[in-house]
Amino acid sequence: MHKQKTIATAFSLDGKGLHTGLKIHITFYPAPVNHGYKIKRVDIEGQPVIDALAENVINTQRGTVLAKREVHVSTVEHAMAALYALEIDNCLIEVDAPEFPILDGSARLYTEAILSVGIVEQDALKDYYIVRRKIEIEDKTTGSSLVVLPDDKFSMNVLISYDSPVLSNQYASMTDNSEFPTELASSRTFVFVHEVEMLLQKNLIKGGDLENAIVIYDQKMPQEELDRLADELGLSHKNVKELGYVNEKPLVYVNEPARHKLIDVIGDLALIGKPLRGHVIATRPGHTINNQLARIIRKEIKQNEIQAPLYLPDKESVMDISQICELLPHRYPFLLVDKVIHIEENFIIGVKNVTLNEPFFSGHFPQEPVFPGVLLIEAMAQTGGLLVLSSVAEPARYSTYFLKIDGVKFRQKVVPGDTLLFRLELLTPMRRGISTMKGYAFVGEKIVCEAEFMAQIIKNK
Repeated sequence: MHKQKTIATAFSLDGKGLHTGLKIHITFYPAPVNHGYKIKRVDIEGQPVIDALAENVINTQRGTVLAKREVHVSTVEHAMAALYALEIDNCLIEVDAPEFPILDGSARLYTEAILSVGIVEQDALKDYYIVRRKIEIEDKTTGSSLVVLPDDKFSMNVLISYDSPVLSNQYASMTDNSEFPTELASSRTFVFVHEVEMLLQKNLIKGGDLENAIVIYDQKMPQEELDRLADELGLSHKNVKELGYVNEKPLVYVNEPARHKLIDVIGDLALIGKPLRGHVIATRPGHTINNQLARIIRKEIKQNEIQAPLYLPDKESVMDISQICELLPHRYPFLLVDKVIHIEENFIIGVKNVTLNEPFFSGHFPQEPVFPGVLLIEAMAQTGGLLVLSSVAEPARYSTYFLKIDGVKFRQKVVPGDTLLFRLELLTPMRRGISTMKGYAFVGEKIVCEAEFMAQIIKNK
């Protein structure tokens, strides 16, 4: 398991808005654990804060727009991508305009600023969204599709396709987050010249220029028409005789547009609110379908406030039944943990295989065997006891006793044949032998029981 991260110190950037043309000042601040990404509009009375989450997206036309009631902020995707790819979990962003600055049209300056101030680990575990099964979404009208497959890290393949003699098919990939600063961050956004008129009519790209976007000339137009568009954008006239890229600065990469689309997908998936472990295959992606996928994942996250631990039965345990017996005084028929598959300083995952041979099933109940709720609590407590006792010298000389149990909820019954996974985490550091823990019991992907425990370890007489 990995710790949450935030930036070491605050940093600021200045630039103009792509769509508003405004001069914008933006500042990124460190934030406490479990804070997530939040955006504060400091130019508005009361300085309202918008949570950077997929369900708060209100528009995906030429960028991602977040809102809280009447307050909105747009063009957030490049900054979100930089934070997410650099594995930052918590950050407060203050901005004095209704959009983030476009800077050079890429995520480069955001990325460089984060790396320059540094990244620090925090005293809390990351809460990953782990892809367990294929997730797929498709838009048949546009040919866009996103597929997410299980993987042990965050990785992505992107394919773009346009009916254009200049930009047709391109492919880009990211196999690991570490590639983002050097291989992706500097890829700029792009626009076709024939789209400019439509964008101007929609009151967009007031701050667009040849410095913050790749401009693609793929349909021949009269020179006077090109001059008129340049005048509307406040750009100097450019005599373009051949189809191609009209920027003075050459492409950073041959497939720079595809790499930029990959940045956009990362920025939009950052709004799921958790680091993702899975492989994304994006075909002709765009902000709309990106947000649709993020909303699907957000819905699942909200339905299951905590995801079940990943259990691979053939993976070697970190604590087998013999080692458990060295720490716990419990024995048959009251030892309710079979093995431990993960343990850290403040976190443990235990396993219990439920069979009809359990002695209590003969009376609970003969016609419908159900694992007793009180024993679910006991099994979680024993797992938590293993976490606590593993941290003390001579654990066999200690026993663990309940002081308090709060917030107990039973979600569904447990029956023979089920495999129980127990996830226990310390809520506060142990002091004077007293520990407070939050525990969950899972069968498959579903929570079957949860509770908070206060316990004390006492030396045996």
